[in-house]
Amino acid sequence: MLLIAGLGNPGPKYEDNRHNVGFMAADEIARRHSFAPWSKKFQGLIAEGRIAGQKVLLIKPQTFMNLSGQSVGEAMRFHKLSPADLLVMYDELDLAPGKVRIKTGGGAGGHNGIRSIDAHCGKEYRRMRIGIGHPGVKEMVTHHVLGDFAKSDREWLEPLLEAIADNADKLVAGDNNGFMNKTSLAVQGKEEPAPKAERPAAPGKSHIRQARPRPNAMQVPETGPMAAMLKKLFGDKG
Repeated sequence: MLLIAGLGNPGPKYEDNRHNVGFMAADEIARRHSFAPWSKKFQGLIAEGRIAGQKVLLIKPQTFMNLSGQSVGEAMRFHKLSPADLLVMYDELDLAPGKVRIKTGGGAGGHNGIRSIDAHCGKEYRRMRIGIGHPGVKEMVTHHVLGDFAKSDREWLEPLLEAIADNADKLVAGDNNGFMNKTSLAVQGKEEPAPKAERPAAPGKSHIRQARPRPNAMQVPETGPMAAMLKKLFGDKG
């Protein structure tokens, strides 16, 4: 079984926050794959279902972000799961909006939810970092993270969440690179155009310069009035 944890803060006050993008991704996966309704367990909300034939348990910790590990750790111990069976989805300040990166292990990077999960579950689990961008100055970070997504953000957020859900089979299969490629293309809207092929040379034309008469060379006609006049002047040397 794969345990997928989406991180965020509970309650309507926070539901549209950038910090809650993990919750949003979990909701979209549950909807897209027709999971069972959300229910309360393990200090969180859980939903069960199958993706590509494999059993998957989604969890949204309700302990508030800083204590996420309590909820996720309880679920892991109950189902006797190892860190290798866990995937955590969360917001990342140091990635541009809409960028997604997946890796196994690593540090918390200042994210309190990840720090809590590291403490309760170990560190060798897969981490899906979802870029929300950085406000540019340290003093604005809290306001940015706990602020709602802007209307303009929906242009990349909605296609991204749909792509995360549509390609969840790649997460189940462990195809991290394939998953990241698909989500990237979804946000871009289309693939990069292929480079134009060089135009082939016109048929019958040679790349070798052909010898041509010099433009200033005198052309002497062999017949006609001009030829007769030249013969009178210079004589017939033929």
